[in-house]
Amino acid sequence: MEKSKGIKFRFENLDIWQRACKIATKLFRIADTLEEKKLYRFADQLRGAGLSMPNNIAEGSGSTSKKEFIQFLNIARRSTFENASMVIMFTNEKLINEHIKDEVVKDLDELCRMITSFSRSLNGSTDRGALIAQSREHRA
Repeated sequence: MEKSKGIKFRFENLDIWQRACKIATKLFRIADTLEEKKLYRFADQLRGAGLSMPNNIAEGSGSTSKKEFIQFLNIARRSTFENASMVIMFTNEKLINEHIKDEVVKDLDELCRMITSFSRSLNGSTDRGALIAQSREHRA
């Protein structure tokens, strides 16, 4: 599938948004496994919490104030904890294996740290656009 070369939203350049999307995809695969076991409510909850991370980062990037953006980042960060809790519980109940749990919990911890760091940078910065550009340069 070819990527569109059209308009991009600013959040698409944020490492934290890109990372959150990758983790959400992993959580969707776990949800697929849960559905195969007819655990539809668990699958729905995991998908919703998984989407909450990138969606709140994206929504916050459209805020008109840094304070509001930081609030959305905090919601995204809290969703990492919710997802970690579910993955740990599903492992404890033998619904997913230990290896998957270890990988996903590690990813969630790293994302949580990235969001915290970005929030602190945003709190000290006066220009949200400069932070997004800085995020782009960090990847290069």
